[in-house]
Amino acid sequence: MALDRIILTNFRNHRATELAETRQFNLLVGDNGAGKTNVLEALSLLAPGRGLRRAGLADIPASSGPGGFAVNVELQRDGGTVRLGTGTNAHQPARRIVQANGADIAAVQLGDWLSLGWLTPAMDRLFADSAGARRRFLDRLVLAIEPGHARNASRLEAALRERNRLLSAEIMPESSWFDALELQLAEAGAAVAEARARMIEALSVALERLPEAPFARPLLDYQPGGPVDAAGLVDALRAGRARDRAAQRTLTGPHRDELAVILAGKHQPAAECSTGEQKAMLIAIVLAHSGLLDHSRPSVLLLDEVAAHLDPLRRAALFERLRGGPAQVWLTGTELAPFEAIAAEAAVWEVSGGTVSRQA
Repeated sequence: MALDRIILTNFRNHRATELAETRQFNLLVGDNGAGKTNVLEALSLLAPGRGLRRAGLADIPASSGPGGFAVNVELQRDGGTVRLGTGTNAHQPARRIVQANGADIAAVQLGDWLSLGWLTPAMDRLFADSAGARRRFLDRLVLAIEPGHARNASRLEAALRERNRLLSAEIMPESSWFDALELQLAEAGAAVAEARARMIEALSVALERLPEAPFARPLLDYQPGGPVDAAGLVDALRAGRARDRAAQRTLTGPHRDELAVILAGKHQPAAECSTGEQKAMLIAIVLAHSGLLDHSRPSVLLLDEVAAHLDPLRRAALFERLRGGPAQVWLTGTELAPFEAIAAEAAVWEVSGGTVSRQA
């Protein structure tokens, strides 16, 4: 299995929690507010980025603790064990520490070790949310397949911040300052855009292979926010300087990309579909994506309260698809009944008040 011996220290309401002897399916069962999602959030911090809640580092440590938190896991990979950890300390609460086998690494390097994705109730309205939320969702799908995407996205964000700073300067900087910066932005931006386009193409093929039922089939359309090649993006940035100066921000580039989704059966934009239809399309995308994963890196999928609102037919289809995939799966629920089909093969923990106890 991908993750084992997971230790949370002063992570939200988990003062000292350990989960060991994991399996492919891992169930966290307990009342609302018990700390189930906190476990998933802790695991999500083993991916580049801010985790499934996108919380600030200062908001994570236990309120009654000394300050700081730690997430440590053992990762089974290539027949050996890798120790991964992340957290903060009380003296530097805004500085995130990331380590592999005790050595400090950059957060973007986490993707080299582990492929990690998630689906949460907050994402049920993803298609009606902001374009930025959909870009982050798409980037997580890309990162699960192409770990180098995190570096390109980080380079893009840094270049965008610097260009926007120049655009908002009181006195317009010389063109030469923009030239070098826009070349960096275009190179990173083209790599990000191309990776997103590849993912949409691969997902579209995978979705075509899924059966029409029981999950709704979405049609995906990648709509770039500018030229997707580096040379074209450089030209567009140069030509748009005056307009961008007036807006004091960059108006062309992959940071303006959109992921458009249509419900195939109705030819209806996803944002106009019911909440149930949107959730079904999200699950279909996650299942199609799971079929693209390989065994080059361990993979983990976090599913928060995903089974509670599915009928038995859809739950069975979901579990069967996940059972045949390479990912280790973590699921939460308020009761065990929705997971009856996989309970015998799963590791089960009861979560209560920030503590966990093994049930099976």
